[in-house]
Amino acid sequence: MIALLPMYDRPETAAANDAFWQAIRAELGRGPEHLSRDVDLWEAWRAPQLLLAQTCGLPYRARLYGNVELVGTPDYGLPGCPEGHYNSVLIARKDQEGTRFSAFAGSRFAYNDPLSQSGWAAAMQRMRAEDILPGELVETGGHRASALAVAEGRADFATIDALTFQMLQDYDPDLTGQLCELERTEPTPALPFITALGENVAAIFAALQAGLAALSEDHRKTLHLKKIIHLTPSDYLAIPTPPGPTLVLDRLNRERATSERS
Repeated sequence: MIALLPMYDRPETAAANDAFWQAIRAELGRGPEHLSRDVDLWEAWRAPQLLLAQTCGLPYRARLYGNVELVGTPDYGLPGCPEGHYNSVLIARKDQEGTRFSAFAGSRFAYNDPLSQSGWAAAMQRMRAEDILPGELVETGGHRASALAVAEGRADFATIDALTFQMLQDYDPDLTGQLCELERTEPTPALPFITALGENVAAIFAALQAGLAALSEDHRKTLHLKKIIHLTPSDYLAIPTPPGPTLVLDRLNRERATSERS
């Protein structure tokens, strides 16, 4: 069996995640002794042996729905978000503080992954609302890397998962001190807990809730985890999925070619 809680796992939160898993495992009465780390996430998410994992909303609706069971949704008590939802922080360099988001049309956008709800999809939806496009895409591979790309001037703006940004403020203030928050995107369902098809979803959901209740106050604060709630697959599937980077780049190239001919 496989268990992993990778989405907000970093050195400062690892002990709390380990304690959370041990409490869940104790309630279930089964499961691997330790959380898996340094594994291929897609292989783990789709493994028949998956007992518990956390994924992102976009991978769930784009590739995992129908191949895994939705167990539950975390509530992190994020400002401006309904229960069980999260959003993204639109960031730029500190000297851009107060700039309207529409002013970033045609500039360099850093994103962590094309299948990230918070790092890609939320930004594309926000840009669509402003009827703007970036001028260049910078794929970084991670939220911190996107923030660093903006801070170092390799990109002009990025969208960072709101909880990840809070953790960067807590644990990496030298980096976030070089950045400013422009605004926040519309909330969407938070990063879901999943299990393999055929697993006992009700038992795992109950174990998540009981495991959270058994955690120390310090560990709950470290994880920012308030409760585990029920959302439905439809709640996730209802979120629009924007075009990926390849289609966006194709459109940018067509617009540049048209501009050069005119």
